[in-house]
Amino acid sequence: MRNDIDSPGFTAPNGRALGNERRTVALAELVAIVGLALSTIVAATVVSVGIARANVVGNVIDNEGSLFTVALLLGLIFIAMGGLTAFTLPGHKPKKH
Repeated sequence: MRNDIDSPGFTAPNGRALGNERRTVALAELVAIVGLALSTIVAATVVSVGIARANVVGNVIDNEGSLFTVALLLGLIFIAMGGLTAFTLPGHKPKKH
């Protein structure tokens, strides 16, 4: 028979309170937070270096500058249209009881 897990993560099971395990749980949470922060920093660094080395914009502008300008202008227009649409949506008003 399989038991369902009610509360996953670092918390204690529902039927039992934490005793001496609090320090271990705090240490596990700290290690998880530090690991996630470091991996995020490494991923951001790798992506930044990849973008810097790619130099895609320079190659596109050298060959077809007018096409790049049109694409950039269309992109900015689409962004402006999306922002205008988001601002004109009706806001959520809480119901009064």
